[in-house]
Amino acid sequence: MEMPTQQTAIASNRDAWNDSARHHKDNPEWPLLLKAVTQADFSCLDDTLRGVLEQVGVDGKDVVQLGCNNGRESLSLFALGARSVVGVDQSGAFLEQARELAARSPHAAEFIESDIHQLPVELHSRFDVALITIGVLNWMPDIGEFFRHVAQTLKPGGALVVYETHPFLEMVDPEAADPYALTTSYFRSEPFVQDQPIVYEGKVEQKAATSYWFVHTLSAIFTGAIEAGLQISHFKEYPHSNREELYDRYLQREAQLPLCFTWVAVKQAT
Repeated sequence: MEMPTQQTAIASNRDAWNDSARHHKDNPEWPLLLKAVTQADFSCLDDTLRGVLEQVGVDGKDVVQLGCNNGRESLSLFALGARSVVGVDQSGAFLEQARELAARSPHAAEFIESDIHQLPVELHSRFDVALITIGVLNWMPDIGEFFRHVAQTLKPGGALVVYETHPFLEMVDPEAADPYALTTSYFRSEPFVQDQPIVYEGKVEQKAATSYWFVHTLSAIFTGAIEAGLQISHFKEYPHSNREELYDRYLQREAQLPLCFTWVAVKQAT
C-alpha cells in the first residue's frame, strides 16, 4: 500500500469526519444530550477520567480539549470547576454540533476550528490543563510532531491528561471469525484505511472520504511526549473498554487484555 503524505492523510481525515457528523447527530442520544447540557452540573465523563482530572486538578484552571468532537466532554469540564474551556477540532461539522450544545449550556465554552498542526498563536502557552480522550492519537500520522504541538498549548508546569484506547487492541479484530486471534503486528507501520463513514456503532454502507487510522506503540507515544518536553507523572492501564461495543467481548476474560489507559505528562519549564 502506498503511504499517504501527512498532509493528504490529515486533509482526508478531516473530510471523513465532516462526512460522518450527520450520522452521529441522527442518533437517539442527540436529543437527550441537547437536554442534558442545560444542567450546570452536566458531565458525560466516566469515573476513570473524572478521577484522573480531579487528581490533576481542574478547579479554577484554564483547560483545552484537543480533538473535542461535538464538545460534550469539553462542556463536562465545567462540572469539575474549570474556569475556562476551549475545544479544538479540525471538523467544522462537529464544531457546529458543539456550538449547538454550548448555546444550551449555562457555561461559556469556546470552540475553535483548527488542525492541531496549525494551531493559532493565541492558544500557545495559555492552558493549565490539556485533555485528549478516546480516538485522537490514531488520527495523527506523526505522533512526535503531534505532541510538540500539544505541548505548545500548555503553560510551563501545565499538565496533559490522556485517556485512550490501548494500542494492543489494534492487533485484534472483534469482527473476525476468531476475534481472539492476533491479526496484525503491534509494530504495524501502515495505517488502517476506511472508505465508509466513521461511526461508533455498526457500519454505514455508503462511500465516504478515505480515513487513515495510524497505529502507535506505547513506546512511540511515550517517547514522542518526552521529546516534546513533557514529563510523564502518571500511567495506568485498565481492563475496561472505552471503545465501540464490539470490543466488549474482550471484557472479564481469564486472560484479560489491557483495553485502555490513562496518563498524565507535565510540561517542563525551559
